[in-house]
Amino acid sequence: MVAGAGAAGARAADEPELIFKRSTVWKFLTPDHKLATYAIDDPIVEGVSCHFTVPEKGGISGWLGVAEEVSDISLACRQVGPVSFKGKFEQGDEMFRQRRSLFFKKMRIVRGCDAKRNVLVYVVYSDKLVEGSPKNSTSTVPIMPWGDQMPAKCGDYLDK
Repeated sequence: MVAGAGAAGARAADEPELIFKRSTVWKFLTPDHKLATYAIDDPIVEGVSCHFTVPEKGGISGWLGVAEEVSDISLACRQVGPVSFKGKFEQGDEMFRQRRSLFFKKMRIVRGCDAKRNVLVYVVYSDKLVEGSPKNSTSTVPIMPWGDQMPAKCGDYLDK
């Protein structure tokens, strides 16, 4: 897995943490096809974590690392502590990037802010077009009070 650079001044998320893998198709003498679920913390927004599930191809091409992975990716992001911002960010800033084929396909997680509702919006997508449009998934994180701390306003941290 390869974490990519985000927008200027923003650091990319660290490598995701593998939570579990589940075999979906049994392969004789080679690795099975699997679904893998990972966790990643937002590097700019403290208190927000995302989980994503990606299919991983088995067989000989998966074993050799040359398989082009499919673009079906699911995403769920949640507030896991008090939210604080480490810096400003632009709408659609890249939070995380992972290579999904040897040359052409990458999975990206980007972040935005719905300032009116004080909600962070995360979108995961594959940058290679699939049948005319990229596969994608969206998750939202309403910024809520945590304990006695009042919630931060994501709109205050947008780099306009």
